[in-house]
Amino acid sequence: MLARLHSVTLEGIEGIICEVEVDVGRGGFEKSLVVGLPDAAVKESTERVRSAIVNSGYKYPKTQSLVNLAPADVKKAGPAFDLPIALGMLIGQGILTSTVLKDFIIVGELALDGRVRPVNGVLCMAMTAASKGFTRMIVPLENAKEAAVVDTMEVYAVGSLAQAAGFLSGQLPLETTTVNIDEIFNVASDYQVDFSDVKGQEGAKRALTIAAAGGHNIMMIGPPGAGKTMLAQRLATILPPLSLQESLETTCIYSSVGLLGRDNALLATRPVRTPHHSSSGPALVGGGTMPRPGELSLAHFGILFLDEFPEFPRHVLEMIRQPLEDGTVTISRAKGSVKFPAQFMLVAAMNPCPCGYFGTDARRCKCTPNQIERYMARISGPLVDRIDIHIDVPAVGFSKLRSRSSQLDSAAAGRDVAKARGTQAVRFGDGKVMTNARMSHKQVEKFCKLDSPGEMILKQAMTEFGLSARAHDKVCKVARTIADLAGCETIAAEHIAEAISYRKLDRKL
Repeated sequence: MLARLHSVTLEGIEGIICEVEVDVGRGGFEKSLVVGLPDAAVKESTERVRSAIVNSGYKYPKTQSLVNLAPADVKKAGPAFDLPIALGMLIGQGILTSTVLKDFIIVGELALDGRVRPVNGVLCMAMTAASKGFTRMIVPLENAKEAAVVDTMEVYAVGSLAQAAGFLSGQLPLETTTVNIDEIFNVASDYQVDFSDVKGQEGAKRALTIAAAGGHNIMMIGPPGAGKTMLAQRLATILPPLSLQESLETTCIYSSVGLLGRDNALLATRPVRTPHHSSSGPALVGGGTMPRPGELSLAHFGILFLDEFPEFPRHVLEMIRQPLEDGTVTISRAKGSVKFPAQFMLVAAMNPCPCGYFGTDARRCKCTPNQIERYMARISGPLVDRIDIHIDVPAVGFSKLRSRSSQLDSAAAGRDVAKARGTQAVRFGDGKVMTNARMSHKQVEKFCKLDSPGEMILKQAMTEFGLSARAHDKVCKVARTIADLAGCETIAAEHIAEAISYRKLDRKL
């Protein structure tokens, strides 16, 4: 008897609907076969399925079984096919009958005793299934909440093979899983840190507010202990909350690599990723035989904080140049390519020299001019060109550290950022561009018109600092954000002047 069920496999974070065909009436006593371009985990499923069926109190077919996973030209990876294969074998033997299976998407890994274990990427699978017209889904118990985020999908959670079989036969009723999305976002908005924790550094806070308002990349340069890491850690507290669509995209990435956390439905706060400077290129950008997202994609719609920026291998840093421009990472292999989203804010932090104290009064710098030059040369000009804002973060004196005066807090800065983001939302409408930092050159020409004094200041800066065409557009974008924060429709000379002041490294390169 032939059984047909449906499941989902992932290519990157994109789901592909697969038909699981199980034929238990082939005769013979050979080992069961799985065809349809399976990987090792899928090939091994026959042994897991055998033990799970027997230990759940059912009979395993005595004849050879053939499992076909279609389409045959798509690589099938992971253990998510265990449950549909086992149910297909029960149907093929006549142990289980169901006429509604064509409406179900079924995923789940089986333990040897018949328990259903969670799998990665269930949210991606549920979104794919919904887009293809499926309305019901059977998932492991731990994955039920993330699948239930897709409101058009009826999600049934099962903890064992016997429970799934009982439900499909009509003997065991199951309730659908539901989640309260509003409650998730309300709980997630409570941060344990605040901008006011950082004493002094008003100039840096101003620059970070501008960066948050326009989605600009920023680099902070200062001695050890100046507060660069503290500032970066608190940047997320002034960013606007994730929209539902942003949350779904980000959660898909985390779900696909198993970082969502069991029983979690959504990521409701912007991710902050802080990879170590010893990270490899594939760890940062993504890769592998079966491509998976790296730190750039895990920071999607959030913050990628690279501390000790020059300590990263230069070839690794060069890998992030194109994602900074495109907002996507493309992993190319001989058998095809996979795209991962990567719209993040880059926050880089570095010392001014190898010892960290060049230009400070706290300690005497021990570095030679050649050492400082080699240290700064670890960051290429094209990469610096792609970073909108470069600022100094000086050491904080004793009086400011002990000061009890009020500091700029996250709530006040967040209101300014939200106001500026609202202005940008009206400006760009429902297009792909949502922030000033993502404007195209044509949009810069349209929305960043300067008055005569602004033109003169920008012309002078271009001449003196040798700014590139890309840097020219970056300055205009930052000036546009500064004007938005000020509530000005036009970009004035003071906005251009402030934007130029944030191009510190252009004066040294």
